[in-house]
Amino acid sequence: MTSSQGRIRWFAFTIFLSSGLVMVLEIAAARLIAPYLGVSLYTWTSIIGVVLAGLSLGNWLGGVWADRGADNTEVGIVLVLSGITTLSVLLLLTWVAPLILSASHDLLSASVLLVGSLFFVPAFLMGIVMPLLMTLALSMDTRTGHIVGKMEAMAALGSIFGTFIAGFWLIQYFGTRIVLVSNAIILFILAVPYLWNGRVLIKVYLVIATLVASGLTYWRGGFLNPCDKESQYYCIRVVDLSDEVAYGSAKGMVLDHLLHSINYRESPDVFISSYAHLMDELVSQHFSGQRDKLRYFFAGGGAYTQPRAIRLLWPDAVVDVAELDAAVTDVAEKQLWFKKEGVNIQHQDARVALASKPGESYDVIVGDVFHDITVPYHLVTVEYMDLIKSRLRSNGIYMMNIVDAYPDARLLKSMYRTLKKPFNNVQIYLEKLPDKPERQTYVIIAGDNLRQQQQVKATKGSSRSWLNVTAVILSSGTPVEELPLLTDDFSPVDRLINELLLKKS
Repeated sequence: MTSSQGRIRWFAFTIFLSSGLVMVLEIAAARLIAPYLGVSLYTWTSIIGVVLAGLSLGNWLGGVWADRGADNTEVGIVLVLSGITTLSVLLLLTWVAPLILSASHDLLSASVLLVGSLFFVPAFLMGIVMPLLMTLALSMDTRTGHIVGKMEAMAALGSIFGTFIAGFWLIQYFGTRIVLVSNAIILFILAVPYLWNGRVLIKVYLVIATLVASGLTYWRGGFLNPCDKESQYYCIRVVDLSDEVAYGSAKGMVLDHLLHSINYRESPDVFISSYAHLMDELVSQHFSGQRDKLRYFFAGGGAYTQPRAIRLLWPDAVVDVAELDAAVTDVAEKQLWFKKEGVNIQHQDARVALASKPGESYDVIVGDVFHDITVPYHLVTVEYMDLIKSRLRSNGIYMMNIVDAYPDARLLKSMYRTLKKPFNNVQIYLEKLPDKPERQTYVIIAGDNLRQQQQVKATKGSSRSWLNVTAVILSSGTPVEELPLLTDDFSPVDRLINELLLKKS
């Protein structure tokens, strides 16, 4: 192997690794901003668009710079600056995120501004690397097609490698902050051979800049992870909500930036969340209080608030739960007083889990699955509702909670239309009718033999009552017949609730 061939291979390896690091940065970006903006179609679109914009501009500038005689030293400088700006993402997050959130931007503009301010520059700098190294390689080998094809292939392979390793392994085992710091360190190491023969003064400046960025990040608390646990799906936190109860202790589970469920240590059968309390009351009233041996299937575990209460009050009941994220179950066990004995848990998608039970039948199926404030697309379609109907006993019921606007709850009305396909009766409940348009958490219940009631009163726990608002919702805003029937081919959940997603907070 000649010296030129060895250098070209090192250039190719650098392109492979730096391209992989870009994709690691992109995937880490979603997890990093989730505690502030959640994860939605809008945040992912912003991340992909900003990173591609940075890479594109970097590729163009890198090509211009290469034609003007950039050499190894310039490559090393760019790699070090890429590492510094990657490290500085954690610093900027502590400054920029509060500013953007306090400015009352809608989700779309907040996503673009936050992602752009954090990740555009690192992506831009990494985009410079490939054209610089490709031009240097072409100066050593006249086989233009061979060199260009090789470097492009290494960039693509690096991107694939970075995507898989970040999504399947790095984030869930090490967390975003360790991943970003490691990204920066790898970029610094990659730069060493390119800067080896460079001027000492340049090296000193780069070392000082790195130390300043690291020191400021440490001072601002940028290295501290706000999550109790990071999984491949969520930033999971547990918050103390003891002030929500009359005595004793209560804790809530926060997934990304939203509080999902609350457990009461002293009284597992007392529901702090109104929607969970309502679901429990609907079951009791539908089955006339005879709940000793009912069979339940829960799509979504969260803090396991309802399964925990059922196991306490009706130990002979069958409780199956499909919770996608095993880390959620682990946190519920360790910090939220949930004991999984007697609960059959499958750590997989709820639809997949339910489809894998062709011989099972249930009295109650509950849907409590959210991705940010949206319900996953495949868990609201008529095909999924047909599957649910096939797993319910003749007197069985299906319930789910939905976050939507008031009064024109377009997703809720599409869900109503969709549920009416397999079920004879569908009803919508709310604790009270708001005085003004605002976000609400509704409970929708479907079955073939539902009781017709205009009000449901609590029989235990907090003194609450809920209204049957089916007629009110169906007669408000967009007519139901103009809204889509949700199917596996067409389930525009984000569009139907974009009034909430794009509303200024």
